[in-house]
Amino acid sequence: MQSAMFLAVQHDCRPMDKSAGSGHKSEEKREKMKRTLLKDWKTRLSYFLQNSSTPGKPKTGKKSKQQAFIKPSPEEAQLWSEAFDELLASKYGLAAFRAFLKSEFCEENIEFWLACEDFKKTKSPQKLSSKARKIYTDFIEKEAPKEINIDFQTKTLIAQNIQEATSGCFTTAQKRVYSLMENNSYPRFLESEFYQDLCKKPQIITEPHAT
Repeated sequence: MQSAMFLAVQHDCRPMDKSAGSGHKSEEKREKMKRTLLKDWKTRLSYFLQNSSTPGKPKTGKKSKQQAFIKPSPEEAQLWSEAFDELLASKYGLAAFRAFLKSEFCEENIEFWLACEDFKKTKSPQKLSSKARKIYTDFIEKEAPKEINIDFQTKTLIAQNIQEATSGCFTTAQKRVYSLMENNSYPRFLESEFYQDLCKKPQIITEPHAT
C-alpha cells in the first residue's frame, strides 16, 4: 500500500503539462474519500452510542440518552491520547474506539474485553458459570464466531478454569487482549481522521460590526 502511494507521488511530481490538472483532481478525490470515511465513522459511532447501555438500568428515553453521550470538547478528546485507560473510561471515547475497531475488522478484541469487565462484576455463582461458558463459546474456542487471537496454552487453561468458574477465569487472556489493543489499535486510533477531527478546535469567525 505504501509503495503504491509512493509511486503515485512520483507520478504527480513529473514535469508534465497535465500534472497540474490531474493533481487537482487527485486532491479532490482524496478530500471526497476523507469526507466519506468521516461520514461512515459517524454512522458507526452513532450506532454504538445508541446501543450502549448500562446492564440493569432501564432506558429513560431519547432525551436522557443524548445527554449521556454528549460530544466531547477538543480538550476532553485530547485527554484520550494521554493514556489508553482515559479513552476506555469515556463512554463516548469507548464508542468511538469500538467504531474504529469495527472499521479495522477486529472489534472482537474490545467486545471480549468488555465481556470480561462485566464478568468480573458478577456475584452469583450460577450467573458466573453461564457467563463463563458464553464467553468461551463466543471468543475462545476454536472457530468461535468472535474468536480472539491468543495462544493455545491460554485457551487450554481457560477451558479448564470454566469447569469451576471464578472471576479470574479470563484474567490472562484479557490482559493480553488489552496489551494488543494498547500497543496496536490505540496508536492507530489516535492517528485516525475521526479522532483528529474531534481534537480540532472550532474556528471563531468574527463578522465586522456595521457602522
